[in-house]
This record gives sequence, structure tokens and C-alpha cells, in this order.
Amino acid sequence: MSVYFVVQQQILDRDGVDAYTNAATAAPFTGRLVVLSDAVTPVEGDWHGERLVILEFEDEAAFRTWYDSAEYQAALPLRLAATDSRAALVKGRA
Repeated sequence: MSVYFVVQQQILDRDGVDAYTNAATAAPFTGRLVVLSDAVTPVEGDWHGERLVILEFEDEAAFRTWYDSAEYQAALPLRLAATDSRAALVKGRA
């Protein structure tokens, strides 16, 4: 079953986000970029940040291979320093 890594970001340092993106591409990524948008239009409730990222993975094991990899774990602190982020992993429909 597909899983989706959903991240809301308030960008604090664009150069830092660029450094994160460059570092994160070294990780063993087998997912698919579904959404990368700085044009979020909130419709209901409070929204966090101006960027939304949604990555799709075949299953949670594929997500964990990427997220838990040494390469991604080395890149992650760059994103956390450059953004105020909210992230969640959600399962798709069977």
C-alpha cells in the first residue's frame, strides 16, 4: 500500500533549503514527488507555512529505506534548521 510523506514548511532560510535539497538528493530515493508548491491556498483552518511537499512511496519499507538512510539523516538537520516544518506519514487507500 502506498504511503505519503507530507510536509508543511515555513521557510526561514532559502539558501539553507537549497543546501538541504542538494544533500537530500544523495539519499537512496525510490519515491515519487507528487507536490512541491509554494502557492498553497488555505481553504479551512490554520495552515502552517508557504510550502507543501508530498512524496509518494510504494510502501512504508521504501519510505524507511530513504528516510532512515545515513544520507538522508545527514541532510535532515539542514531542513530542520532552514524551515519550521510539520511532517507526517500517511497511508493511501488500499
